[in-house]
Amino acid sequence: MIGRTIGKRLAVSVVILFVVSMLIFFATLLLPGDPAQAILGQQATPERIAAIHEQMNLDEPAWKRYLLWLAGIVHGDFGVSVATAQPVAELIGERVGASLVLMVSAALIAVPAGILIGIYSALRRGRPADSAITGISLVLAALPEFVVGIALVTLFSTTVFQVLPAVTMQPPGTKVWDFPEQLVLPVAVLVLVVTPYIARMMRATMLEVLDSGYVEMARLKGVPERQVILRHALPHAIGPVAQVIAIQLAWMAGGVVVVEFLFRYPGLGQALIDAVKYRDVMVVVAITLIIATVYIAVNLIADIIGIMANPKLRTGGGE
Repeated sequence: MIGRTIGKRLAVSVVILFVVSMLIFFATLLLPGDPAQAILGQQATPERIAAIHEQMNLDEPAWKRYLLWLAGIVHGDFGVSVATAQPVAELIGERVGASLVLMVSAALIAVPAGILIGIYSALRRGRPADSAITGISLVLAALPEFVVGIALVTLFSTTVFQVLPAVTMQPPGTKVWDFPEQLVLPVAVLVLVVTPYIARMMRATMLEVLDSGYVEMARLKGVPERQVILRHALPHAIGPVAQVIAIQLAWMAGGVVVVEFLFRYPGLGQALIDAVKYRDVMVVVAITLIIATVYIAVNLIADIIGIMANPKLRTGGGE
């Protein structure tokens, strides 16, 4: 039962990726101007423009260019960046690692923090601590990531404390994670943006579960409160929260673009901005596919967690 459900989700995911790749590829063709002209700038001559057109297959029909690119993807070839003359896989390979470090670090903090804060708030329903958590989470949830980032830069990098770097400075031949202090502010922005949603959903589902009949029955039987929370309430509450976590982690895959631009972080976001600027179609589509793949994979994992946490779905009673 679970295997069939996962198989259906995987099939749908493949179709979605195909549609996304097609939409992004053809959308880039609608950008104004000539990509060869954008790349060459003032050095553009008819001969050089013609050479770039030949290199990018710009003289071929759009559908043929897409099929050629898709065939390369199937064989693990993402094409060549015209702007840098590098293979796309080589160009974005290190940037993928840098973005993953940023997103994984934020997720490892935000997910458990959001769950624990939500549980703590639910267990203290109506008390001052619950009201404070609810108010703070509402404020943070209402702020865009760039506002949170600017506030943190102002507080910790400019006029107040000046203890953390405001932008990422990566010397040649080094990795961005070789300088952990430069990761603090970008990770903090993602954590502060993602955690409130998880905490609020965890609080809501935990309150619903705590008021359920089976939890009341467990308490009437004299089960210790710790076991009531861990064995009876939490497994039933985590399923719906997994969906919210998936949505927030999927948002992080796209929202990291803004954070990376704000802190000049050398990840996929900065590469995507540069690629759009120079109409480097191969890089734009490759990065977009990576983001879409992360989004779909995270949601698939959340669906699996939801199925495993729901006894009805796990035993096939939900179908």
